[in-house]
Amino acid sequence: MSEDLSVSSRIDAAEGTNELECFPYGVHHKDEGVCLLVRMGPHRILLDCGLKDISSLVKGLKKSAKRGNSPLPADLVLVSHAHPDHASGLLALHEAFPLLPIYASEVTTKLLPLNWQDQGNKEIPQFCQALPLRSPVEFKEGLVAELYPAGHLPGAVAILLTYTTQERSYKLLYTGDFFLSNSRLVEGLRLEELRGLELDVLIIEGSYGTSRHPHRRNQENQLAERINRAIADRSSVLLPTPALGLGQELLMLLRSHHHFTGRDIDIWVDGTVATGCDAYLELLPHLPPSVQNFARHQPLFWDERVRPRVRRLQPEYRHTVGNNPCIVLTDSIVDLGEYCQLGMNSWVILSPEKSHIQIKMPNPGQTSVETYLLAQHSDGPGTTQLIHNLRPQHVIFVHGSPGYLADLTSLEELQNRYHVHSPPSGTLVELPIGDTFLQPAAPETNYEGELTELGTVITITLPDAVTADPRWQQFGDTGLIEARWQGEELVLRGLSQRELLNQNSDRFIWSDVDCCGTCRHQRGQRCWNPASPLYNFKVTLEGYCPAFERLSDGQ
Repeated sequence: MSEDLSVSSRIDAAEGTNELECFPYGVHHKDEGVCLLVRMGPHRILLDCGLKDISSLVKGLKKSAKRGNSPLPADLVLVSHAHPDHASGLLALHEAFPLLPIYASEVTTKLLPLNWQDQGNKEIPQFCQALPLRSPVEFKEGLVAELYPAGHLPGAVAILLTYTTQERSYKLLYTGDFFLSNSRLVEGLRLEELRGLELDVLIIEGSYGTSRHPHRRNQENQLAERINRAIADRSSVLLPTPALGLGQELLMLLRSHHHFTGRDIDIWVDGTVATGCDAYLELLPHLPPSVQNFARHQPLFWDERVRPRVRRLQPEYRHTVGNNPCIVLTDSIVDLGEYCQLGMNSWVILSPEKSHIQIKMPNPGQTSVETYLLAQHSDGPGTTQLIHNLRPQHVIFVHGSPGYLADLTSLEELQNRYHVHSPPSGTLVELPIGDTFLQPAAPETNYEGELTELGTVITITLPDAVTADPRWQQFGDTGLIEARWQGEELVLRGLSQRELLNQNSDRFIWSDVDCCGTCRHQRGQRCWNPASPLYNFKVTLEGYCPAFERLSDGQ
C-alpha cells in the first residue's frame, strides 16, 4: 500500500512542473504487458493495458481519481492493437471503471474479444469504441488523438496525441508494436505519413534491440525451405504460435509459396489459431488489396479442394494426424505431446525466435526442436530509421528485454541527438520540452578484461559484472564458446545444449556425406564461406551448396 501511495504522490508532485509526463505501469519486461499513463497538461491518457494483474494499476488510478476533480481515473484509454500483451487487462479495467471510455481502431475492436475466450459463456459487452484512421478526434478541450496504421497486425495503430495551449502545441506519438515492412496480411507502417509531425515525444518499442534481420522475403524463403525438407524426409512439422498474427501469416505463406502450391499436403489448424483465422475472415475488407484479390479466387484459409488442403483440426484427432507427413499450426500453450505420438513418423517442431513459448520435448527420440525467424516487429535499423525520420526531443523505449533496450539507449547516434529513456515499471519519466536537459550517462555495455597467452592456451578474463545481464545465463549455458573473426574484432558466442546435441548426434554420423554438417565453413549452424550463397545464413546440417569444402581429419 505504501508503494501505491508513493507512486501516486510522485505523479501528483510533478503535476504542473512539466506539461508532459509518462508513468509506466508495465513496459513488457519478461512476462508483463504494456500499460502507460501519459499526462499532457491536465489530461491523463492510458495507453494500452496488457497487464495480467491490474491490481496495482487500479489502486494507483483510484488514488489519483480521489485527488482530482474528475470521477474517472483517466480521461480515456487508447489501445494500439489486440495482442494480449497490450490488451489482456482491458476487460478487468472496464469492470473496475465501467464509465472509463476505451477506444481503438475498428479492426482492433473486432479482434479484442479473442483475449477473453477463457470466460466461458459469460456475456461480455462491447465496451471498446471504434475510431477512424487518419482522422483527428478531439476528446477534451485542447486534446486531440489521431490513429495511423502501424503494420504488425491488422488494426494495429500508432497513436498521435496533440495537446494545445495558448503558448504552443505538444505532440506525443506512441508506436505500439510497429513493422515497417509489408507482411502477407498487413501493410507496413508508412513513414511518409508521419514525417514532418514536429514531435516532442516518441514512445517506441524495442523488441529486437539493435539486431539486424535479413529481408522479409528471405526470412520466408528460409522457413519454407526448412519445412519443405522436413516433408521430403517424411517428417511432419508442428508450428506452435499465438492465436493472432503469426499463425495466420504462416498459413498464407504455406498456401502461396512455390514449395507448397499444388502439393498433396494436409495443413491442419488447431485451437485458438483456428479461431483467429475465423476472425480474420470477418475482416477481409480491411486486409490489403492483394489478399482480397486472392480471396476472390479461392478461400483465404479453409480449403479442402485446392492443394495444399487447409483443414480445421478437432482435438480428438490430434493423435492421428502424424500418420502421414503433414503441417500442424496450433496454440503455443497446448501439450505438443498430443500430436507427437510414439510409433508415428518423426516430427520437426519449429518455434519462433525470441518468443516466450516454452516447449517440453515430447518423445525425444523422434522429435527435434528448432527455431526460425519470421519477424513481426522492426529490427534495430528499422527502429532507428523511424526515430531519425521523426526527430523528437525525447525517445522512450518500451517493450523488450532490459538488455535489448539498453543496447538501443546506448547507441551513440541516438545519445547525441535525443533525450533517451528506458524506464522500468513504476518509474515516472518527466519530459521537459525546450528546456536545458542533461542526458543521463549511457548504460555500461562494454566490459574491460584481460588476455593471457600460455603456450597453446589463451585465457580471456572478464569481470563478474558481465553476469548481471540476463543474457549471460543463455551465453554460459554449457560453458563452451565459439570464437570467430569479424573484421579486426574477435566475436565470442556461447554454444547451447541443443547445438552440442545436434553436433554430437549428426555431424559425425554423416562423415561420408557432402553436406553442411561436414563442411569446414559451417560453425554454430551458420555458413561462414563468403563464396557460398548461404553465407551468414543459418543452415541445417543436412543442407548442401556448391561451395562445399570437406572437414579435414584433424578438424
